[in-house]
Amino acid sequence: MIFQSIATSYLRYLFGLSTVCLLSSCSVLTANKVDHISVYSLGNAQPTTEPERQENSIDTLRNPETPTIILSMPRAAAGFETKQIAYVRLAFQLEYFSLNQWIAPPSAMLLPLMSHALERTGDFNAVLQSPSRASGQLRLDLEIIRLQQEFFKSPSQVHFTLRAHLIDTASRRVIAWQEFDAAVAAPSEDPYGGVVAANQVVRLLVEQVADFCVRTQQQQSQLKAPQQVSFPTPEKH
Repeated sequence: MIFQSIATSYLRYLFGLSTVCLLSSCSVLTANKVDHISVYSLGNAQPTTEPERQENSIDTLRNPETPTIILSMPRAAAGFETKQIAYVRLAFQLEYFSLNQWIAPPSAMLLPLMSHALERTGDFNAVLQSPSRASGQLRLDLEIIRLQQEFFKSPSQVHFTLRAHLIDTASRRVIAWQEFDAAVAAPSEDPYGGVVAANQVVRLLVEQVADFCVRTQQQQSQLKAPQQVSFPTPEKH
């Protein structure tokens, strides 16, 4: 009986040990099966070079009436306010890559890109990002309508639509608005190809929005400038 009890205990020990090993191996296998998520950004904005900064400072001193523009935090339409990278295979059906995502929502990454683009123009006294304690004469509101990789044809393309409103902060009146739209072909038919194309098309529209702001500001300055009135020279008799 003693030997039988010892044998039974030993068998229980071996069974418990094998169970622990089996569970450990399963946990290792499960850990190895965890999929890696790739994270991407909308390219870093190119900083303003030193010669550009000096030239912009001179322009500002020459024209003390140059306005300050405030950038509101961009908004995004439903489905695009996420870090997930969107793609479309069928019209009206929005899908997301499971193992690839943005480092932040595109609306958040758009803000510094737009700020640098406006600074490079040299047509504004300052470019401020909201929220800011400082005040400005103009405010730029942006909304991402779509940013998606479309697989309707080969090569696929990234379609970006951006809506901009330029507002006079004193009157709270929209003085100009425009919808910008462009598509860039992806260099490869995968998420990374879409990321490369997204960086190109976003950079393209950001520059167009900056030009739109400059043109609008110049038109407003001309409207506010005092008009010179000329009177006919009296005829000599």
